[in-house]
Amino acid sequence: MNVKVAIILLIGEVIFGITGFMVIEGYSLTDALYMAVITISTVGYTEVHPLSETGRLFTAIFIIINIGIFSYILAVFSYYIVQGKIFKNMHTNLINQQISELENHIILCGYGKYGNEISTHFIKHNLPFVVIDIDAQKIEALQKAEEKILYMLDDATQDEVLIKAGIKSAKSIISALPDDTENVFTVLTARQLNPDINIISRAKDPKSQGKMLLAGANHVVMPEQIGGFYMATLVSQPGAVEFFSFITNEYKSDIGFEEVTYDDLPEACHGKTIRELRIRKKTGANIIGYHTADGEYVVNPGPETKLVAGSGFIVLGSKIQLSALRFFLVHYDEKGMDGE
Repeated sequence: MNVKVAIILLIGEVIFGITGFMVIEGYSLTDALYMAVITISTVGYTEVHPLSETGRLFTAIFIIINIGIFSYILAVFSYYIVQGKIFKNMHTNLINQQISELENHIILCGYGKYGNEISTHFIKHNLPFVVIDIDAQKIEALQKAEEKILYMLDDATQDEVLIKAGIKSAKSIISALPDDTENVFTVLTARQLNPDINIISRAKDPKSQGKMLLAGANHVVMPEQIGGFYMATLVSQPGAVEFFSFITNEYKSDIGFEEVTYDDLPEACHGKTIRELRIRKKTGANIIGYHTADGEYVVNPGPETKLVAGSGFIVLGSKIQLSALRFFLVHYDEKGMDGE
């Protein structure tokens, strides 16, 4: 059942009728159109002019052709109404339009148990994202969710699908597909389409980790390995693990982390030391880590540590303190003075 075919057949039938009546009966364009329409619609009005024998023969053939075409058009119309295809197509077009307008968003490939958890986090933090999954049942479950989530029922390993999802304007892509091979293809495709995008991939087999990194992934996460480490650490250092679980639990804890990078900050903050920025004094938040330009991490950096190009701070604080941090940095005076 194809709506386009039905429309083409209907238009072709009208043109055929108009042409026949004009050539055979010498009707004007208006009269020929009128005759074609009343014949196709079978309303049975009187002819514009009495038909010749050839005209009656043409009309008979025209009616027989119309019966077949009309039956097909009726079947297509009924199918799309009964099956709800029209409304589904309208909904899909609306979603595709919203996806095309996204910028600096996140593409989430796979809506399994990990994808579901990831999307919950994105929704809580108001991060724009689109989900891609080829499993119709998972997409159906997504559609039934309370939150409105942009989605695509398609294969994330294909170039055209990622392009349609806005890979060239996205800031990150997470490949959380159940198969490592599919994740490798997705990572490789994403890196080719957007050399600057941040790529995070899931892996089940440790052997796949290296392949994903070679394919272009920035980070490879192995959930089973992390889960095993977490459970083992609960035996050796239960207090530390429970504390970390508490501060990272968004629903029970008021404490959170914030990454402050060199590029995120106003120019007045560039090259300044922790002491000069006075983040703790002004906001109450604490700098607990320093990400060097070489990719290394320094825990509890000293007060003379400078924020240079390619580096960043990991800040710990309550929601109020982190909100104050964001406000403080955005309104940092251009002369390097923080309002004093």
